[in-house]
Amino acid sequence: MDTHKVGSDTTVLADSLEVPGIGHIPVNAYVLTAREPVVVDTGMSLSDRDFVAALGSVIDPADVRWIWLTHPDRDHTGGIFDLLDAAPDARLVTTFIAAGIMSTERPLPMDRVHFLNPGQTLDVGDRVLDAFRPPLFDNPATVGFYDEKTRICFSSDCFGGPMPTAELAESGHANDLKPEELRNAQLLWATVDSPWVQIVDPLKYGTWVDRIRQMNPEIVLSTHLPPAVRMTGRMIETITMAPDVDPFVGPDQAALEEMLRAFEPGGLTPA
Repeated sequence: MDTHKVGSDTTVLADSLEVPGIGHIPVNAYVLTAREPVVVDTGMSLSDRDFVAALGSVIDPADVRWIWLTHPDRDHTGGIFDLLDAAPDARLVTTFIAAGIMSTERPLPMDRVHFLNPGQTLDVGDRVLDAFRPPLFDNPATVGFYDEKTRICFSSDCFGGPMPTAELAESGHANDLKPEELRNAQLLWATVDSPWVQIVDPLKYGTWVDRIRQMNPEIVLSTHLPPAVRMTGRMIETITMAPDVDPFVGPDQAALEEMLRAFEPGGLTPA
């Protein structure tokens, strides 16, 4: 896991996961060192990841006051319970639906939960965070936020895109890709992660996209994209195209069997 600063008081805890045929998917969490420090998401639920240890290189977990869970998918919740133990004064910012989903695996300490819906705000001491629902998402409980003090938009899965290498996914920036490469990556991700976008009314969808345009953030921090600095206009144009892109169709059983044969000693052999 790579850690690096973006903006004046935000740190990326960057990880990635390789998906055959798609690329290296960035999986980011963030630390916002506000007066009341905020951790945004808690990494992947894989046995070889120690999110709290990685977080400890940035901030003493005991100093964390808020854990903003953008949604309860397993690539966002890996360290949640360990962090709740390590940060006894922290409260978990989530939604009613997300708390219900998480409780199917393990009960949440409800006295430490802070329900927050899109359109509401959270005061973290030296700034107010504005909660909103991103225009693209894969979970109905998704809530991102905009930090007006730093002009950073935390967009959860929205604006994501697979990267060609793990190094770029974990330590690069979105503008390391050529504009066409980034556009193709983001449109691929939109069709994979939010397939419903291809059956919506483009005009209604466009009104949701316009909400980010009106924010006009200087930096966009997605869970699944390296930091994007001063690229918002270009990325908005890209996701506006999503309803018109061909649907993603994943490998079928025959393709899976071919991939498995390739992993065998000697690789594929002629039939």
